Amino acid sequence: MAVLDLLLILCYLLAMVGIGVYFSRKNKSSEQFTTASGLIPGWALGLSFYATFLSAITFLGDPGKSFGANWNPFVFSLSIPLAAIVATKWFVPFYRESGEISAYTHLEKRFGNWARTYAMVCFILTQLARMGTIFYGIALTLNALTGIDMRLIILVAGLCIILYTVLGGMEAVIWTEVIQAVLKTLGAGMILYLITLQTPLSAIIERGMQENKFSLGTFDFNFQTSSFWVILAYGFFINLTNFGIDQNYIQRYHTAKNPRDAAKSIWLCVLYYVPVSFLFFFIGTALYSFYAENPALILELKQQVSVEKNIPLDALQASDYGDRVLPYFMKTQIPTGFLGLLIAALLSAGMSTMSSGMNSSATVFLNDIYLRYIQKDLSPRKQLRILRISTMAMGCLGIVFGISMIGVKSLLDVWWKLSGIFAGGMLGVFLLGFLAKQVSNVAAKIAAFVGVVIIACMSFKDNLPETIQIPLDGKLTVVLGTLTILLTGIVVQKILKNR
Repeated sequence: MAVLDLLLILCYLLAMVGIGVYFSRKNKSSEQFTTASGLIPGWALGLSFYATFLSAITFLGDPGKSFGANWNPFVFSLSIPLAAIVATKWFVPFYRESGEISAYTHLEKRFGNWARTYAMVCFILTQLARMGTIFYGIALTLNALTGIDMRLIILVAGLCIILYTVLGGMEAVIWTEVIQAVLKTLGAGMILYLITLQTPLSAIIERGMQENKFSLGTFDFNFQTSSFWVILAYGFFINLTNFGIDQNYIQRYHTAKNPRDAAKSIWLCVLYYVPVSFLFFFIGTALYSFYAENPALILELKQQVSVEKNIPLDALQASDYGDRVLPYFMKTQIPTGFLGLLIAALLSAGMSTMSSGMNSSATVFLNDIYLRYIQKDLSPRKQLRILRISTMAMGCLGIVFGISMIGVKSLLDVWWKLSGIFAGGMLGVFLLGFLAKQVSNVAAKIAAFVGVVIIACMSFKDNLPETIQIPLDGKLTVVLGTLTILLTGIVVQKILKNR
């Protein structure tokens, strides 16, 4: 890698740390650290949400999927406006009126301590899975570009994120995300521009049409495969989880100056993310067209993957190396200077999501664990200290999870599976309490137990005898788990009432 590219990357990292140092002077209380004292304008919060959505999973996973298969996963993005309607109408007003910084306080008030603890554990596991996946995505790219060991990349990137998040708190998280949102959007546009310099748009579209690359999946009501409806349902329920029970988002509702700005920020996120998601899927199709016309240019990558995965070269499928195509293109086709900017864009895609995850996880630890079970009366200064220590701890655990992810086949597939496992239970219990006001604690416990059993059966169905497997696509885990908890709770409550 050229010196100029390395300097650009270094400047970006130093700028992020510098923002953390700048805002560290303002962090004198836990309220400032967790909610930025409620002074963030709606437009900045919208960019922050957008930056969280547009992670390294999007940067690498979306092009990888459209390169290796088609646009079926793009349906996930189409579900976000549907979830946003629900969020802005019910969720945002609910949390703003409650005044609770923790997303899980409501669950305790509604059902007891077990519900709060269950949701909290699911959230922390979700964050670790998300951070691990993103760390691996960053490492995969930088390893392809520089040859530096993936573990070292994850460690250095992780320490940098921990540093500015610990120093600057939520305000630093949001304002770095604003910068990162702009940077990675420009990066995506730059990549597509550089591809089209060698492969015209008309050729990309023509080949994509010929090979059915733009397919959104079958529109048949088939729930055993990854159909259009399966992805739409999965996306809708996952995004309901994001907007309704994910501390990442709930916490930032309180950073807005008023409820209107909080709701506005969600729609700004939708406005930004859906078109940019489209752009990333198109990049994958453009790369497929480019290498179809220039097969010799990708032979090196295919040979490398063939050896690593022990797959004969002639048996190698595009899906086997889809996640690695974009990093390979950047390494071999991007001129000096541009490469440094694009790597900075990739880093920003990962750092934005992880910094908010670290901050929100620290908030959960302070409010849901430390102040409840360890020490209730804690001065603002000591609360701030606990927040910083727990931020560091969460970051270190994320680094460990990232290293453990090394070698997975598809970033997007791994993330979708893990998020489906944890989200179903969280959302189900939340909606049961939110929608079914008469459901008792006993009915909720029974419903949660049944839901967890269903989620486990769906998540590990390949390990079960074929006769008892649930004949649904694995992505419906979150859908089935949520609906099972909600409906079971309502039915059990009616039974208990009639006894």
